[in-house]
Amino acid sequence: MVKFLQVEGRGCDYIVLWLDCDKEGENICFEVLDAVQPVMNNAHSGEKTVFRARFSSITDTDICNAMTRLSEPDHNEALSVDARQELDLRIGCAFTRFQTKYFQGKYGDLDSSLISFGPCQTPTLGFCVERHDKIQSFKSETYWVLQAKVHNNKEESLLLDWDRVRVFDREIAQMFLNMTKLEKEAQVEATSRKEKTKQRPLALNTVEMLRVASSALGMGPQHAMQIAERLYTQGYISYPRTETTHYPENFDLKGSLRQQANHPYWADSVKQLLAEGINRPRKGHDAGDHPPITPMKSATEAELGGDAWRLYEYITRHFIATVSHDCKYLQSTISFRIGPEHFTCSGKTVISPGFTEIMPWQSVPLEESLPTCQKGDTFAVGEVKMLEKQTSPPDYLTEAELITLMEKHGIGTDASIPVHINNICQRNYVTVESGRRLKPTNLGIVLVHGYYKIDAELVLPTIRSAVEKQLNLIAQGKADYHQVLGHTLDIFKRKFHYFVDSIAGMDELMEVSFSPLAATGKPLSRCGKCHRFMKYIQAKPSRLHCSHCDETYTLPQNGTIKLYKELRCPLDDFELVLWSSGSRGKSYPLCPYCYNHPPFRDMKKGMGCNECTHPTCQHSLSMLGIGQCVECENGVLVLDPTSGPKWKVACNTCNVVAHCFENAHRVRVSADNCNTCEAALLDVDFNKAKSPLPGNETQHTGCIFCDPVFQELVELKHAASCHPMHRGGPGRRQGRGRARGRRPPGKPNPRRPKDKMSALAAYFV
Repeated sequence: MVKFLQVEGRGCDYIVLWLDCDKEGENICFEVLDAVQPVMNNAHSGEKTVFRARFSSITDTDICNAMTRLSEPDHNEALSVDARQELDLRIGCAFTRFQTKYFQGKYGDLDSSLISFGPCQTPTLGFCVERHDKIQSFKSETYWVLQAKVHNNKEESLLLDWDRVRVFDREIAQMFLNMTKLEKEAQVEATSRKEKTKQRPLALNTVEMLRVASSALGMGPQHAMQIAERLYTQGYISYPRTETTHYPENFDLKGSLRQQANHPYWADSVKQLLAEGINRPRKGHDAGDHPPITPMKSATEAELGGDAWRLYEYITRHFIATVSHDCKYLQSTISFRIGPEHFTCSGKTVISPGFTEIMPWQSVPLEESLPTCQKGDTFAVGEVKMLEKQTSPPDYLTEAELITLMEKHGIGTDASIPVHINNICQRNYVTVESGRRLKPTNLGIVLVHGYYKIDAELVLPTIRSAVEKQLNLIAQGKADYHQVLGHTLDIFKRKFHYFVDSIAGMDELMEVSFSPLAATGKPLSRCGKCHRFMKYIQAKPSRLHCSHCDETYTLPQNGTIKLYKELRCPLDDFELVLWSSGSRGKSYPLCPYCYNHPPFRDMKKGMGCNECTHPTCQHSLSMLGIGQCVECENGVLVLDPTSGPKWKVACNTCNVVAHCFENAHRVRVSADNCNTCEAALLDVDFNKAKSPLPGNETQHTGCIFCDPVFQELVELKHAASCHPMHRGGPGRRQGRGRARGRRPPGKPNPRRPKDKMSALAAYFV
């Protein structure tokens, strides 16, 4: 990206920065300037060459207005982001690395590839565990209520609520029941009819959008944010990251409303509003960042589809509701006396639906209208009964409730809140239950209790909230970047050292909930040191553990592991295992010891046999490598010897897989190379009954790049999954010179595909 920007910026006189208009966007502005300014033309003395465009939506009007009001990038906002990034990285890495290594080295069933800590992520988890603890410690109590049913001469019956609400003593409840049961009539003590108003909503900001997306639309915050960003870049809505709930005075509300005047779902409501005159939106909070989230152009369900349409529909209905009239309704209340006890019933009647026409889920619930009566009137008592009920514990936090708590305590920003919630889900600290409720796992509960035991401030929101305030002061130019950074790092450095010294306190809780490595997993392959069976621990992160040597060996993730024919590594005598991503993906053998302790200088940790440069091992790259990958720069196509009879050749770096020579009896990599491209030749033996070779021949030797017979038998695909460990790096030796195979004359140059669709369209030559 830096090189691309430098090519574009070379020889330019001016630069206009059109990055997102938030703190993170401001920070990227200065990253762009660092890359581009050295190659731009030198400015004349005092001439301004750097400009910042500020906009809230990608529309013609907004872009033109931004271009006429260019300003300068805000260095203070960029510094506040730098400070947050450095703090989160330093603190998160230190705690995460320590506790991950400590606990994964002791316990086998944690079922999480990373025991992470984050200054925002951990307090977020703390809210969920706090609710869990309240549920666990809740003790249900029995209580009793009285319920009366009365009716008038017209046989209109009413169900009355007891003014005492409830009592927790059965004998007292029984006493009140006996007193009221003796009465035959209920006397009207008072009546009231009041006109009430249900206010239209405030303009929409990010937090409210995420709350509604989770509670009403069933979308996780991260997913909802991704959809909102896509709608923004496509020009359907304004910038979706904003804390503001107040429209600026010059905002064109009528213009935005006219865009929706012909929409099939709400055209009538919009036209009526335009004809009668819109209602000025309620005065909300002006955070000084962006206008509230607003639809910028009309769209249909067919145009957007799925979740994108559902979110766009909500945003549009919310916007129309903000300029609609309030909902007005009549609340009627009748107070009764039955003996010494007082009862009440109430009802609501809608006078003017207002904004609830466009947001029907907010409408006043329909209730039966109460009969007309006056003070002193009497109703016949139909029945009075006592109901036994029990107090119930609170439910687990919903995502919407968690977002509210995070906003209240200053944990994260409108942009990062979805990320923190997503992180605690991915780390297996909480699971998302029905109704998008977040239930902490055993691991999440033990971690939070452990933090409370060692240092409660690590999990409480107070310290992070204080840090966020300091970061905001940096953005406003009221605090020094270096002082805030140094002071905060010093505090957490002391906390980290105390945490390390006191880790035994958390370990005591872990011992109760999780099993030690030696008691976990099932025997799989033999250790090369003691020749005893090592246990395969399938829970994340999957690994092998030798209880005799007390050694743990990491394995490739996101695939299946099985023993590889009881073959052994010639270097260390460990039994090989086979990793596979499935029938549609790739597979390769690996030595557990070499995978963790690279035997050669040109190898890195995390390489399997398909990247091993051992010169004579039958499983190595040197013996099974064919030639340079057709798509990536550093990869080598390697024969998968376990894939027959549906043979595969797979890149050892990227996820390219070539299916070839189906039903062949045997495929071997020859010691000879192609004269044209220097790739290794393949010896292929076919079954006589299924041979695709001309003349029913069963054997053929050739190059899969150049041989016209083989080209017809090869089909390029992409593996179903590819672990990050498969990424290649520069400077890797490929063995036997095969990786540096030249492109055959007259053949198109195999290029790295620009996107998924072009990758699927690429074919193997």
